[in-house]
Amino acid sequence: MDESNYEDILKRRQQRRQEERNRRRRKVMFLYILIFAGIFAAAVLLFGFFKGRNASGPGGQGERVVSWGSDSQAEREELPGTSSKGGADSQTGGADKTGDGNETGDHNQNKNGSQASLWSRILTWLKQLFTRKDKGLSFEQNPGVLSDQPGNSGDDSGNGTGGAGQSGADTGSVNSNGTDAEGNHPNGADANGGNTGADLNTSEGRLADLLYRADRMAAGYDYDGAIALLQENDEFSSHEDVAAAVSSYEAAKATLVEQDISQIPHVFFHSIIMDTAKAFDGDSDSKGYNQVMTTKSELDKILNEMYRRGYVLVRLHDMAQEVTDENGNVRMTKGKILLPPGKKAFVMSQDDVCYYPYMEGDGFASRIVIGEDGMPTCEMVLDDGSTAVGNYDLVPILEAFIQEHPDFSYKGARAVLAFTGYEGILGYRTAASYKDSNPDYEADRQKAAQVAQRLRECGWELASHSWGHRYLGQIDLDSFKTDTNKWESEVESLIGPTDIILYPFGDDISDWHPYSMDNERYAYLHEMGFRYFCNVDASQTWVQLGDDYLRQGRLNLDGYRMWQDIAAAQEGGSGKRRLDGLFRAEDVFDPARPTPVEWN
Repeated sequence: MDESNYEDILKRRQQRRQEERNRRRRKVMFLYILIFAGIFAAAVLLFGFFKGRNASGPGGQGERVVSWGSDSQAEREELPGTSSKGGADSQTGGADKTGDGNETGDHNQNKNGSQASLWSRILTWLKQLFTRKDKGLSFEQNPGVLSDQPGNSGDDSGNGTGGAGQSGADTGSVNSNGTDAEGNHPNGADANGGNTGADLNTSEGRLADLLYRADRMAAGYDYDGAIALLQENDEFSSHEDVAAAVSSYEAAKATLVEQDISQIPHVFFHSIIMDTAKAFDGDSDSKGYNQVMTTKSELDKILNEMYRRGYVLVRLHDMAQEVTDENGNVRMTKGKILLPPGKKAFVMSQDDVCYYPYMEGDGFASRIVIGEDGMPTCEMVLDDGSTAVGNYDLVPILEAFIQEHPDFSYKGARAVLAFTGYEGILGYRTAASYKDSNPDYEADRQKAAQVAQRLRECGWELASHSWGHRYLGQIDLDSFKTDTNKWESEVESLIGPTDIILYPFGDDISDWHPYSMDNERYAYLHEMGFRYFCNVDASQTWVQLGDDYLRQGRLNLDGYRMWQDIAAAQEGGSGKRRLDGLFRAEDVFDPARPTPVEWN
């Protein structure tokens, strides 16, 4: 689907936006009229005030000062001698007493107080009118998350919470498109975590909410889901706006093109560096961070550039699924991914989502938590020892990006998150070795399981990265089985059944030839339930579909790989650039990195 077709899909929403803009203009004009009327009234009041003051002589009463542009007491510029009560000025328009701070002269005090109270109410109402948020028009980010990023975190274009996949309600059964079992959105939330703002107690509000949610699903190329959502709604299925939306979705669906899964690239990251000053401080870990980690600034630029080039995030399970035929035989079958012409599917993953102890104090998140809005987000320990919650790693950053760009995600797809087990998962010390030393061991296990479940609900795929981060193709078979068993008992027992394994170090258990049951390691992993196997191959896009597995190579988007691209283009370089199909390394490379980026 080209850009003009996409604009057609959103035509109704744009019309509603224009209507809302017109309403806002009328509000602004009304506000100006009120301001001029207020100025005139103020002139009259001031004339009367000074006239009365001149008649009675100079007085000793303090004047009332109205706070006009500030929402907090700390932001107000107060006169000497001001008396204020804690928190009283959190509402704009609150009146302060100036002068000597004493209440002298009951008559004048009451007179001035009544005038200030009137002005306070007027100004508060005007501010609320002017700053009221639009409802049902924009993909708003959810509140409640700190937007400040510590240190050299790059730009803030990825900041904000919310994200595709969920309504923010953490109760009941919720699907990856943000609806419950009946297709309803809890609390009027949109299909990607934001809130439509519609009044669900009115027919108009429910219709607006329904159309908004369908648009969000269609923006993620789930036209069948959007059509079903509209047609199965008993209240509005025959409404003309619903019929028009269904027609537009069917027309857009007819333009989609099937993706060749053999050409789908798979990119991956490690933990995202939020504070480059701490990560690249010259200590023993700095060189490793420089090699295999990506900074917040780089991630933001990579996401924006890949989006600009038409990339769309899909799941590994979208590429192929196990299908049982009429004879009861189970076979891995190629998936059918349909995207508009010009769009390109890709898979994303993140390794070692465990937040190891050695990373403490080096500018990374400390764990993944469920935020106040019900969405997965991150904690980070600040310099003063306090903990902030916000977009401090891939999960909340990608959620926020998809919230802003729903067409970056195919039917609510998210990345694959891979866990080791030897230090626990998700920043919780859940490994058996911590049972006696961690006083919060059982609580950590429970919290980690809750977060993992929430990630699944929001569309994230969960994977093994082995228990001990081992070279699974090189260690002896007994150690291989022991490691796999420990991952099952300590990690899979918390996160639920998992059929994806991302090999540590980019290793593999075979060469490029297809897997077979003659390979004891493959046979054991298959017996343990694994069906999707990913190594690392930066030289090409590589996909292998077997009868009972999908195998894919991954491309690392880290400091070393980007520097190799940059060096390849320099005089005397190899000329072999691996990333140009996704972005130019020079355009995203963080200048805070030490160079050259060398491999140990």
